[in-house]
Order: sequence, then structure tokens, then C-alpha cells
Amino acid sequence: MTAVALNDAFIGLGSNLDEPAEQIRLAIERLGALPDTAVVSISSLYRSAPFGPVEQPDFLNAAAHVRTGLDATELLRSLLALEDQLGRVRGERWGPRRIDLDLLVYGELVCATGELTVPHPGIAARNFVLLPLQEIAPELVIPGLGRVASMAVNMDEPRISRID
Repeated sequence: MTAVALNDAFIGLGSNLDEPAEQIRLAIERLGALPDTAVVSISSLYRSAPFGPVEQPDFLNAAAHVRTGLDATELLRSLLALEDQLGRVRGERWGPRRIDLDLLVYGELVCATGELTVPHPGIAARNFVLLPLQEIAPELVIPGLGRVASMAVNMDEPRISRID
């Protein structure tokens, strides 16, 4: 039997519909049930104002560190399938959603194809991604961006707060 090579990956989670904390909890539970995948750590929940021009409720956001034998494309496809299973309806860009799962980082992989872009292009610009990542992986080096702990959080943006 051949051992599966494991890679560290980081997932951003967000929800602002249908009991967002419960949606994130369910998503994390399902992440751990993916083939050859274990959840290593989970950030606190953060409440943040919506990103973009659509009027909607605040989001809850978190980040999860997983160790997986899935390759990056398989993991991304699994995340999209989990969103579907959990009832995500793809509507207006930056609109409300029951669950959003973003592959933020996959090991040291740098990739930009029509299907997969890692590292996620919004990491350094979005407090709702950066703050949960800084909590669980401050020493993580994101290819092309540097160490998570040294990335500047926009402290003038008061629309985010840690809630647990």
C-alpha cells in the first residue's frame, strides 16, 4: 500500500444566511470528512461587514487549516461540491450566501488557470481573510506575498470583529 503525500492547505469560510455560525460549523465538519483530509486547526469566528456593493447582512468568517492528500484541483472541486451540498445558490457577485469556501493557500503552489488560482488573490487585501489566517497560521509563508504575520491588516477598517 502506498502512503498518500499530504499537503497543507488553508480554506476561507464565510456565511451570512440561515444561521451563519451553524453553516460554518457544518462546512468544517464536512471538510474533515473529505477523502485523505484532516482538519488541523480552525480560527475563531469574525463578524464582518459585507464586501462589495450589495446590501445584505453582515458575514461570519473563519479560516481552517487542513492536511490533505487531494491535489489542489481535487480539493477545489471538493469545496465547490460541499458548497452545493450545503445549499449555496450562486447569484449576484458579492451577494449573500449560505456558505462560501475559498481555497486560499495550497502548500507552496502558485497556479493561475481558468479553474484554479492559488494563492487566492484577495488574501492580503481583505481583513476577513487575513485576520483568521493570522490567528491560526502567523508563520505561514504565502508564495509571492510573504509571512502572514507581517501582512498589514487595515486597522482603520472597524467593520470586523472577533466574536469567539
